[in-house]
Amino acid sequence: MKQKPEEEGSDRQFNVRINIFFFTTFLIFSIIIVRLAILQFVEGPELTEQEAGGRTKNFPMAPIRGSILDAAGIPLAYSKPSHAMYVTLLIQDRSEIEAFANKVVQAFNKYGDQDPENALTVEDVMEKLDLEFNKQHGYEPRWIKGNLTDQEIAYFIENKSQYPGIEIVEENVRYYDKDTVAVQTVGYLREFRGQKSLEKYGAIDKKNNDREPGLTYSESEQVGVDGLEMMFQDALRGKSGYMSIPINPQNMIDGVPALIAPEKGHNVYSTIHKEIQMRTEQAIVEQLQWLRTTPFSGKLHEEATTGYAVAMEVDTGYVVAMASIPDYDPNVWKDGTDEWDKVLPFYGNGTISPYNSGRSKNGLDSIPWLGSTIKPLSVLIGLNEGLFGANDYYNDQGFAQIGNDTLSKVRNSGSKALGSINAGKAIEKSSNAFMIDMVGEKFYAKYGAKGIEKWGKYMKDFGLGVSTESGLPQEFLGKIDYRNVEAAGSPMAALSFASFGQSHGYTTLQLAQYTAMLANRGERIKPQLASKIETQDGTVVKTFKREVINKVEFQDRYWDEIIRGMNTQGLQAFEDFGYDFARKTGTSQMTIYEKGKKIDADNGVFIAFAPRENPKLAVAVIIPEGGFGAYSAAPVARKMFDAYDEVYGLDGTPHPKKEEAPEGEEGVDGTESGEQ
Repeated sequence: MKQKPEEEGSDRQFNVRINIFFFTTFLIFSIIIVRLAILQFVEGPELTEQEAGGRTKNFPMAPIRGSILDAAGIPLAYSKPSHAMYVTLLIQDRSEIEAFANKVVQAFNKYGDQDPENALTVEDVMEKLDLEFNKQHGYEPRWIKGNLTDQEIAYFIENKSQYPGIEIVEENVRYYDKDTVAVQTVGYLREFRGQKSLEKYGAIDKKNNDREPGLTYSESEQVGVDGLEMMFQDALRGKSGYMSIPINPQNMIDGVPALIAPEKGHNVYSTIHKEIQMRTEQAIVEQLQWLRTTPFSGKLHEEATTGYAVAMEVDTGYVVAMASIPDYDPNVWKDGTDEWDKVLPFYGNGTISPYNSGRSKNGLDSIPWLGSTIKPLSVLIGLNEGLFGANDYYNDQGFAQIGNDTLSKVRNSGSKALGSINAGKAIEKSSNAFMIDMVGEKFYAKYGAKGIEKWGKYMKDFGLGVSTESGLPQEFLGKIDYRNVEAAGSPMAALSFASFGQSHGYTTLQLAQYTAMLANRGERIKPQLASKIETQDGTVVKTFKREVINKVEFQDRYWDEIIRGMNTQGLQAFEDFGYDFARKTGTSQMTIYEKGKKIDADNGVFIAFAPRENPKLAVAVIIPEGGFGAYSAAPVARKMFDAYDEVYGLDGTPHPKKEEAPEGEEGVDGTESGEQ
C-alpha cells in the first residue's frame, strides 16, 4: 500500500533527526576523547603536581656577587668564595637526629680549625636544625656552619652518604679595599629583609614570589643599599642557586632535593681611579689638618673637619675621583658585626647629599652657599640677556646698595674698590658689587618678580638645582633659598643675593658638572661612574660613553669672555702649575646660631678646569668652615690635577711623578698654598 505524502515527510524528518543525533553524539565523544588526550599528554604532568599539592619548593641559595673594580682593574669591592654546610631534615626520629648531630660535631672537631672556646657543640647543631620549626618550615635547609676548611669540605663531600641531607654550598663574603677607596661612592650591603622601604627593593618584594627561582631574593640575602653597589645591583647580583625540594602535605621532605648552583654576577669597572682617589682623599685630610693648626686671615680654622671633592673628565664625563671626608671602613660589616652607630654621622656621600655625610664643628653640612663660583654663570647670563656688553665698564666702589635701602650694602671681599672693570675683570677680581648692580638688579628690572623663575631656569640649564643624572641613589638637588622672597625682603634683593652666590648651594658633583659645562661651552654631560660591565669571562655586556644631557646656545664671544675672566690671581697652590687653567675661588658666608650665639662661618669653595684650551679635567672642592677658598679648597684641587696629570696627563700624555730628592736636599712643599 502506498504511503501518503504526509507519512513520507514524517519519515524523512525522523531520519534527519536520527542522523543529527548520531552526528552530535559522535561530535561530543570526539571532543571528550580529544580533551582526555590533552589532559593526559599535555596537562597531565602539571595536574599531577597539583594533585600532589604542588609540593615542590625552591629554597634559594645566595648568589655570588660580581666585583666593582677601579679604572685600572683594581678590585674595590669583591666577593671571596666560602663554603657552608646546609642540612635538610630527611631523618624524622629525634634520637637519630641527635646521633647525626653528634657525628657532625665530631667531624668538625677532627677536620676543622675550630677555636676550642667557640667550637660548635651538639647543642648548637640541634638548635640550628630547629626541630620545632620555630624559624623555618620543615622542608627548608638549615644553615649549620660557614667558612668550611678545605679538609672539612673534602671530608663531607667524600662521605656524603653517611650524612643524609647535607649539602656543601658555595657562598661568598663581601670585602672592600683595605685602603677605604671612595667608600661612600662604592656603597655597602645590607640584608634584603630590612631594605623593603626603598623603592627598588619594595618593588622586588611585591613580585618576589612570581620571579624565576634564580632571581628570587631571600630575606637574608645581602643587597646594595648605597653607591655603586645599589646603582648596579641587578648586574652585580648574578643568579641565586636553589634547592628544589619535593615535600609532602605535612611540609616535610618527600624525596631527594636537587641543587642548582648559583651563577656569579657581572663585574663593574668604575671610572674611579684608585691612585687619583687616594691622592684626593689624602689631600683633604692633610688640608683639614693644616687649617686647624696653621693660622691664616688672623686665625686658626679649627671648625674645618669635613671636605668634599670631585674630579670629572670634560670630554667623557668619567668621574675619576669622588671624595667625602671623613669616611669609614665598610669591612666592619662583612662578618655580621654591626658598627652602624659609629659610622652613622658620615656614611653618606657628601659629594651628592648633605645627609649623614659629616658636619663641620659648628654643624654645617656638605652644601654651603656656593659663593663666588656662581659669578662666571652670572656674567654669562648678563651677557646673554643684553644687560651689558663685554666691553662695557662699571665703576666698582667696593660695595653695592640693593635698591633704595641704604642699609642693604654688600661689600667686596675686604671692601676693596676695584675701579673701572668690565665683565671679565669682574669675574677675575670677584666683584660682588658688579654682580648686584649689573646682573641682579638689571635682571629684576627686565623681568620683575618673574625674574626669580627665569633665574631658576638658567640654573637648571647648567645643572644647578636638578639631578646630575649620574645614577647614584639619593642625589640631593640643592638648596635654593633665593626663591624665599619674604626672607630676602624683595624679589630684587633675592636676585641680587643669588647673583653672587649667597642664597643657593649645590652638591660638589653638581659643581663639577657645572664646571665641565663651562669648559664644554654649553654642553652638560652626564657624570659617568662606570666605564663598562663585563661577564666573568671578560665579555663586555655594556659600555658607558659620553652622554649630553642638554645644551645651551650662547655666542662664542660670551664664552670667551667668561673663560678669560676665570683667572683668579694669587693662588699660591698653583704657583708652579705647568698648565694655563680656568678657575674661580669662592668664600661663601653663612650665619649659624649656636646656643643663642651668632657665628659667621666662611666656607671654602673652588672650581677649575685644565687646560684652559682643550680642557681635560674639571674639579670642584668644598671645605665647610675652611675660610677663603683660595687657602682651603684650592690646594686640594691642585693635588687632584697633579695626580691626574701623572696618571693620564692633562695634555693627553701621562707625566709620572719625578723621583724624590735625595735625603737632605729640599723637596717640593705640597702645602705651600696655605702658608701665609
